[in-house]
Amino acid sequence: MIPILQLENIKKNRRAEESTPLFAGVNAEVAEPDSIALLGVSGQGKSTLLRIMSLLDAPDGGEIRLHNKPQAEMDPRIWRMNVCYVAQQAVMLPGTIDDNIKTASLLHGKPFDREHAERLRERLGLGGLDPAKKASELSGGEKQRVSLLRSLMLRPQVLLLDEVTASLDQASKQKVEDVLLERHREEGTTLIWVTHDLEQALQVSRTVWFMAEGTLLEKGGTESFFQHPATDAGLKYIRASGSGE
Repeated sequence: MIPILQLENIKKNRRAEESTPLFAGVNAEVAEPDSIALLGVSGQGKSTLLRIMSLLDAPDGGEIRLHNKPQAEMDPRIWRMNVCYVAQQAVMLPGTIDDNIKTASLLHGKPFDREHAERLRERLGLGGLDPAKKASELSGGEKQRVSLLRSLMLRPQVLLLDEVTASLDQASKQKVEDVLLERHREEGTTLIWVTHDLEQALQVSRTVWFMAEGTLLEKGGTESFFQHPATDAGLKYIRASGSGE
């Protein structure tokens, strides 16, 4: 079986003019659709790694492949249709809510599925908003959910989720998790979540990628990581966060 996504020896320097790595030797493989929590203390480069995977940042070494095809050999537009990044700080495009929801489909030349969009709006708790409302007038949590909906409309193979529920209340957070896990189960979308909420990590992921010591230090099952981390750094991280046994 050809893996969905492969990261081989990925390196990123702290600054373009320096050779000091933020991380190096990052190797990972998504062999089948998965829900992965990307964990680690702040400053390890988790968000940067997501941005590299989505072509929003360039690595200083290594290669990423989608279905065994190197990132460098693919049309960036096609790559971004299949590997979508949802940022923690949502960026709204000029115009209305409806304009924003349609944009990704229009940019990528895909038919806009109005029925699918309306269903997602309801599921994400946005159904009560007027589609003609200016996106700039939305609250932070509303913008976050519109941004997520915009990416979901492309039906990507991989969704890179950078603290996407951090600005949400509990009810909205639950709606987002439910929609994403349903998409994973029903359409085989791989989810890679950066989160500092370890309760969330336990609930939504089957696999943990743990970044520490300038690399991707651990990769394995979620339950195994939280109960029996393989490294001292992993154990310290769990104890400091008050999770695990």
